[in-house]
Amino acid sequence: FDCSEPYRNTETYILKGADEVIALVDEQIVLTQAMQFSPFKEPFKDEIDEWATKLLYISECLDAWLKVQRAWMYLQPIFDSEDIMKQLPTEGKKFKLVDHKWRQVMSGVHKNGNALNACSQEGLLETWTNANTDLDVVQKGLDDYLETKRGAFARFYFLSNDELLEILSKTKDPLRVQPFLSKVFEAMKSLTFTSELVATQMHSKESEVIDFVKPVVTQGKNVEQWMTDVEEQMLTALREVIKIGIETYADLARTDWVLVNPGQVCLNSSQVHWTAEVEEAITEASLDAYFEKLTAQLMDLVRLVRKDITKLQSISIG
Repeated sequence: FDCSEPYRNTETYILKGADEVIALVDEQIVLTQAMQFSPFKEPFKDEIDEWATKLLYISECLDAWLKVQRAWMYLQPIFDSEDIMKQLPTEGKKFKLVDHKWRQVMSGVHKNGNALNACSQEGLLETWTNANTDLDVVQKGLDDYLETKRGAFARFYFLSNDELLEILSKTKDPLRVQPFLSKVFEAMKSLTFTSELVATQMHSKESEVIDFVKPVVTQGKNVEQWMTDVEEQMLTALREVIKIGIETYADLARTDWVLVNPGQVCLNSSQVHWTAEVEEAITEASLDAYFEKLTAQLMDLVRLVRKDITKLQSISIG
């Protein structure tokens, strides 16, 4: 085995070169089984049977070892987080016991990488079998924990386990949520945080910015709690800006109004007024005059888009 360099920043090692060892062991098992069926085996029967038993032990031990390695490589960075250790103390303790045994065995392999000697250690198969059982329990506990978090905030179902763990492993740092916001809230790209880690604004993918009516405090709260607050403030803030858009529609020139409001606010607020104005035009039998008014509004927008406006304003008008 090649265990010359530590694995990442774990200060321990992983098995490298195992594929070649597995291929060689499988080849030896086939050859040994052929010898066991040979009519000329009798003088060497004991040696052949002993070697066959040893090869099967090595094969089973290596399979169990590599299974532990895969689970350990996945779980190690997770339980390296103090936050996860605090939230999953039982599973964390089990993992640390396996981790201790892993480091102990790999330290020996680092000093002597001979595969035959490493896999022939008495009791090693039992050690890895027990380790796999413990790691399965740890994995189930971790899955149940993630399911609990998703139950508390259903939008976490949009995230993969790895993405959710990335957030939960650093609960004291709300900024770790930023890269995943667009998956949790489809049209939200990021949040504005103060130095005290209070969320005050939300930003769309098109760079529109909307202020929260009530800033969201993140300190002292679990991530699913303050994310629920963000969801509530998202709805409240959108209701507020639409309300403002409806109220200011009649106070500003329409060409100025479309420039100072987000695109969806312009669309929804103008539809409210359009519906009221159409009803009024039908009631007063003045549809022709209202048609001319709408045509004039469209021409005003055509002239507006030809002026020096920002890309975002152009999108909103479109």
